[in-house]
Amino acid sequence: MKIILAIDGSKFSEAAIHTVTEQARLQDTEIQVLHVVEPPSLLVAREMGGYDWALDAVWEAETKEAEALVTKVADELRSKGLKVTTTVEQGDPKSKIIDAASKWRADLIVVGSHGRKGLEHFLLGSVSEAVAHHAGCSVEIVRIPSKH
Repeated sequence: MKIILAIDGSKFSEAAIHTVTEQARLQDTEIQVLHVVEPPSLLVAREMGGYDWALDAVWEAETKEAEALVTKVADELRSKGLKVTTTVEQGDPKSKIIDAASKWRADLIVVGSHGRKGLEHFLLGSVSEAVAHHAGCSVEIVRIPSKH
């Protein structure tokens, strides 16, 4: 089985990592840990009166943080005996996750859900929701149980 584990460093990603660790079978399971870094918005750059080169530095720093994160998660999964590769992509998380799963011929995508509702969901959209609707393979959306 080939699993894409899409992470973003949040507590929701930690729940997804835990789920993969608990469910993955050692033999015949390959995991690709994927983090997608969103580029600085060109709209923001235009609003600031032109392109600000500082945005490049921020994007580069975020990319390095993403690389460190996927390496850390991969090491954790490897310590459990799993076969793991890492990927850091730059662009729109929704499309990059779907594209990576298609190219790699993944059997499953595991992603955490931020559980956004209302206006925040409308404005930001839901990566997990978009992936579930458009992926060519199964998608497991891991939620953090709500405290009642």
